[in-house]
Amino acid sequence: MDDSLTLRRLLTLGPGDKDPWIGVRCGLGVFLPLAVLLGLGRLDLAIFAIFGAFTGIFGRVPGHRDRLRSQASAGVLFVVLIGAAWAVNVLLVDHDSPAGGWVIVGLTTLVAWACSLATGFAQLRPAGSLFHIFCFAAIASIPEIPGLGMVLVTAIATVTSCVLLGQLGRVSAGRRTPWNVGGLRPQSPAVQLAIKVESIGYLVAAGLAGTVALLVAPVLGTGHPYWAMVAAVVPLVGHTTRHRIARGLHRVLGTLTGLGVMALIILAEPSPWMIILFLGLAQFGAEMLITRNYFWAQVCVTPLALVGISLVAGMSTQLLYDRILETVIGSVIGVAVALAGSALRRRLPFAAPVG
Repeated sequence: MDDSLTLRRLLTLGPGDKDPWIGVRCGLGVFLPLAVLLGLGRLDLAIFAIFGAFTGIFGRVPGHRDRLRSQASAGVLFVVLIGAAWAVNVLLVDHDSPAGGWVIVGLTTLVAWACSLATGFAQLRPAGSLFHIFCFAAIASIPEIPGLGMVLVTAIATVTSCVLLGQLGRVSAGRRTPWNVGGLRPQSPAVQLAIKVESIGYLVAAGLAGTVALLVAPVLGTGHPYWAMVAAVVPLVGHTTRHRIARGLHRVLGTLTGLGVMALIILAEPSPWMIILFLGLAQFGAEMLITRNYFWAQVCVTPLALVGISLVAGMSTQLLYDRILETVIGSVIGVAVALAGSALRRRLPFAAPVG
C-alpha cells in the first residue's frame, strides 16, 4: 500500500543514498566559491555562484564519465540561463513597473517548459525544471545587477569547480570507476511523448502559479511570485498520484518548519563567514535528505534559498512572509495540475511518468 500521505512517511527517513559523498560535493560546491567571493569582497556576485553550484546536484551518477557528461550538460544549461536572465533583467524588465513582473512570469513560464524538455531528452536527474525556474526568475528579478562579464566568470568558475569536485573520486584507486560510459538510453516513442506531455504540465503549473501570485500580490503584499512557480512544479514529479500530492504537502510543511530556522538566523545576525558556512551545511543536508524524506529536505532547502537571496537583498522577515504564502499558492495549483495530469495520463498510450 502507498503510504505517501501518512504521518509516518512525513517523519521517517527512507533508505540511505548509495553515494553519500554527493552531499559533501554539493556542500563544498556552494561553500568554496562563496568563500572566494567573500575574500575578494564581491558578495554581490554570490547569487550567481549559488545558481552555478546547482551543477553539483546533477552529480548523483555512479560512473565518473557518466557523471562528467551529466554535470557538464547541466552546467552549460545553467550558464546559458544565467546569461539569458541577465539580458532579460537589463533589457526587458522595468523593476519600477508592475509590467516588469509580468515579463518575468511570462518568460519564466517558457523556461519551465523548455528546461523540462531539455532535462528529459538529456536524461538528467533530477528531472524537470524546478532549479531552472528558480535560477532564471531570481536573477531576472534583481533590481541592481552586476556587469555581464563578472556574472559569467562567476557562474563558469563555479560550474567548473562543481564538475571537478564530481571527479575527485578518481584520485583514489578504491573509488575510481572505469573510464567508460553507458551513454544515453534509447528513448521509445512513448517515453518521448511522455516527456513532451509532462513539459506541458510544467508550462501550465508554472504559468498559473505565477499569474495567481502576481494577481494577489497587491492584496497580500507579497513580492516573489517565482516562489509560487517553483512550488507549483514540485507535485509534478512522482510515480503515483498520492506521491505527487504528498510532495506538495511536504513542500508546504517543510517550508513552514524551515522558516522557523530562518527566523532564528535573522535573530542571530550572523557574520558573512557564518552565513556562507551555513549555506554549505544546508546544501549538504538537503542532498543527504532529498531522496530519503522530502519534508526534512525542505527544512534545509528553505533557509538555504532565503539566505542565498538575502546575500543580495538583505535579511528581512518579509522574505519569510512571502515564502510561505507563495509556497501555499504554488503547491495548491501544482497539486491540481498533477491530478489533472494523472487523469489525462490514463487516457494516453503510456502509463508511467518520466520523472
